[in-house]
Amino acid sequence: MKYTNEIGINLPLNRVVEIFDNPDNLPKWQPGLISFKNLSGTPGQVGAKSLLKYKMGKREIEMVETITKRNLPQEFIGTYEAKGVFNKVCNKFIPLSENRTRWIAETEFKFTGFMRLVGWLMPGSFKKQSKRFMDDFKVFAESL
Repeated sequence: MKYTNEIGINLPLNRVVEIFDNPDNLPKWQPGLISFKNLSGTPGQVGAKSLLKYKMGKREIEMVETITKRNLPQEFIGTYEAKGVFNKVCNKFIPLSENRTRWIAETEFKFTGFMRLVGWLMPGSFKKQSKRFMDDFKVFAESL
């Protein structure tokens, strides 16, 4: 499953990227994030692996983030692996004006096992969650 979301943010490109690139900000725009822990590599750099834990409803989900490309301020690509789910997100940041930035997130999910059924039955829930994170990021970033 592949889809693209985009959002305009009323901040300069460098400020958007500065906020996006700070892991201390993650809980402020990713509801349900319990923890973010570096597993290997230099945090924030290509090859780094981190463990993310989320509380979603009554269950906890763990996923491993691997940074595969870092060309900021233009692009940041990572993969996210959880039980039965492989997710690749290509984040692109484009200056629209001196004080406005477009964030485009190209997302691809691959499912195995039981999650294949979930992905097939509820593709909208994955798209909505991605959009919600972007909306929450915009609100958080613009409130600083």
